[in-house]
Amino acid sequence: MPEISRFYGIVIRMFYRDHSPPHFHAVHDRWEIKVGISPLEIIEGEAPTRMVNLVMEWAQRHDRELMVNWDRCRQGLIPFKISRLE
Repeated sequence: MPEISRFYGIVIRMFYRDHSPPHFHAVHDRWEIKVGISPLEIIEGEAPTRMVNLVMEWAQRHDRELMVNWDRCRQGLIPFKISRLE
């Protein structure tokens, strides 16, 4: 599963040829959430509020890039790196 971003210890990944709806995975320590891109929402998992807030803020800033990467992964192509949250 390609890593597309990393910030504050949170790793953002997408699976190649993953199932719909468009989404990404955010992992930090023992926490993992699956986040839908459009609409932006937690689909599965749980995490501390701070982690969720950071991931959602990052995703809002990069929604177009996330959809481009989703399309690339669905085609088996390497996704682009996305800048981290600063």
